Amino acid sequence: MGAGAQLTVTDMRRATRHPVDHKVIGEHRRLGDVHIHIINISAHGFMVDGPQELTRGERLVIRLPEVGRIEAHLIWATEDRAGFQFERIIRLDDFIRIIDTLQPNPRLRRKR
Repeated sequence: MGAGAQLTVTDMRRATRHPVDHKVIGEHRRLGDVHIHIINISAHGFMVDGPQELTRGERLVIRLPEVGRIEAHLIWATEDRAGFQFERIIRLDDFIRIIDTLQPNPRLRRKR
């Protein structure tokens, strides 16, 4: 039996993703501060670009506008991208405010 994360949120890869350009410092138990660049986000998780020092199942705490601190688990990783799933789903009204903050250009926002 693996020691990976036991996720409570189902894999929702079909959730609408919104393009963003948001740099954040995540908190990791072993590595300390981890600089990540979020390139898209949904109410269920986010994708980052750039190489990651994390392995599948590891946890990272980030701070997002409107919701504050939220924990995420690494679900998948390639050489230059990684996908994280939030420990909980972000409520729709909070998520809309996050998108309005992170993607101020309405032409780049997906239709709701």
